[in-house]
Amino acid sequence: MKKKIEILAPAKNLIQGIAAINAGADAVYIGAPLYGARSNATNSIEDVAELVKYAHLFNAQVFVVINTILYDNELESCRQMIWKLYQINVDALIIQDMAIMEMELPPIVLHASTQANNRDADKIKFLADAGIKRVVLARELNLSQIKEISEASDVELEFFVTGALCVSFSGNCYMSVANGERSANRGSCAQNCRLPYNLIDGNGDTLIKNSHLLSIKDFDVSNQIPNLVEAGISSFKIEGRLKDIVYVKNNVSYLRQKLDAFLAENNDKYTKASSGKCTYSFDSSLDRTFNRGYTDYFVNERHQSIGSWESPKSKGQYIGKLIKTIGNSYEIENGHFLNNGDGLCFINSDNEAEGIYVNKVENGIVYPNVLKEIADGTFIYRNNDAAFIKIVEREDSAIRKISTILVLKENESGFELIATDEDGNASIATLAHPKELTKNNESIAENFKVNLAKTGFTPYNADEITIEFSQNWFLPISKINEMRRMVFEQLSEIRLNNYVRKEHQMVKTSHPYPETKLDFMYNVSNKTARKFYERHGVTEIEKAFELQWDPGKSRVMTTKYCIKYELERCPKYHPEHRDKKVKEPLVLKQGELEYKLKFNCKPCEMEIWEKDAEFEIEDED
Repeated sequence: MKKKIEILAPAKNLIQGIAAINAGADAVYIGAPLYGARSNATNSIEDVAELVKYAHLFNAQVFVVINTILYDNELESCRQMIWKLYQINVDALIIQDMAIMEMELPPIVLHASTQANNRDADKIKFLADAGIKRVVLARELNLSQIKEISEASDVELEFFVTGALCVSFSGNCYMSVANGERSANRGSCAQNCRLPYNLIDGNGDTLIKNSHLLSIKDFDVSNQIPNLVEAGISSFKIEGRLKDIVYVKNNVSYLRQKLDAFLAENNDKYTKASSGKCTYSFDSSLDRTFNRGYTDYFVNERHQSIGSWESPKSKGQYIGKLIKTIGNSYEIENGHFLNNGDGLCFINSDNEAEGIYVNKVENGIVYPNVLKEIADGTFIYRNNDAAFIKIVEREDSAIRKISTILVLKENESGFELIATDEDGNASIATLAHPKELTKNNESIAENFKVNLAKTGFTPYNADEITIEFSQNWFLPISKINEMRRMVFEQLSEIRLNNYVRKEHQMVKTSHPYPETKLDFMYNVSNKTARKFYERHGVTEIEKAFELQWDPGKSRVMTTKYCIKYELERCPKYHPEHRDKKVKEPLVLKQGELEYKLKFNCKPCEMEIWEKDAEFEIEDED
């Protein structure tokens, strides 16, 4: 059997979920009323139900995100919500908290969120053996690690393919809690990583001023799809439940075309995960919507700078260099590509991002709303593409249609129209009507075909139409239209009735967890999660950070991102700069906020600690 390969798109709300399906998503993930890691992207049960119905029409799936940590007093309301989600035919839940594994649940499929420490083969095999059907892998993994995980278990593997990167290991960032009692693990990340910081060395000297030193570029491994599929990935996830509809449609359509090309070349082994074919009125390109520049992160090991230090905001699409300033206007390379209303971005002489809007463009000369001093040769980016946005925002900019074959034939009482779709579902609309020959006994079959092909706003295309009449029968066009409408309405009902949702009833297990001691990074925040781990052999369990924070002395982040590497002062990757060692500890300072950096070179990780923390500095040698 061919393996299904999936594009999984974010849905902030019902409208964006439908737009993602229309643009080609095989599945969407969306927040419920509570307990999602994006508290600003919640949805009612009724809206999720409507999205489920629309998605299932295309054999696409809907996953609901319940990936916050839970407190004891929230467990019952969470359980009740899960039952409601099951009753509206949601396909799966994406979870972080192991308390959900202990609940009395309906037979609903569970996926382990990337926030569940999904970084090594042993723990992922454990989750699979415990009943998890899919694991969302940590973004920090490389191809060989992904392959090792795939070979250790037959659990489905999901991996991010485009979108923003969390600089911390997912689920292990506690900066929001430490700086304002907002928890990223509770859906309220304050994005402290996107703030500007000064970098100060162990001598008290400022090495870098006012730079976004923890802000990193966005993720794009779309050109690695063949390698990732080979390594074991079956679902490619787009980050962005807080992004706008243009971002969603642009990313989905770009990946749809990219994946379809791969599937066409490998149709002996892989196939599309849902039904229908998409057409677009725009040319998708990742750099035409929100992005901070792109990196493949660590998929191909550590090999490039990944910081986005100038600004955490969208850089956008590179246009060209500034040639010169002319009066109250700019001459820019490729300026003729710009449009009135575009937003432009550039890095100024202080290495900070600045922006201007285009009032008008004449003969490639750009007239801004405010004339700013920009050095000749400065790179100019477009981070607000007005014309592109206007096109993509249109409801008909991405249209998805299911292929059908129509056959109009006669029967004893009149006529019938049979619609058979690309998945083999069939619908029959009958019409009791007297058989009358056409005037002059001429065939009007072509007229019938023209009207039967008018599928309009239905989710169907009539790709092949056959008229099987024994004689040249006459039918009013109104009756043809009535049969067409009826046969497609019935076909939609049949498709929904024939949709098969995968189910799995959780059974409590007791196989050993790979660790016997869990620190706060396992985010155990309730008695039920503790019970889950204890039954699996864990003997020591720290409380979640949110329940035991020690102000001023805590480790608030662990990351594969490394400021020493960005500075080209890494002893492993930049041995040629050994004589330029920096005096540690390095400190990040932003107003009253102050953090110490600890570099663990053996696992190639960086830790961020609060200012009063004490730790030993590793010897690089």
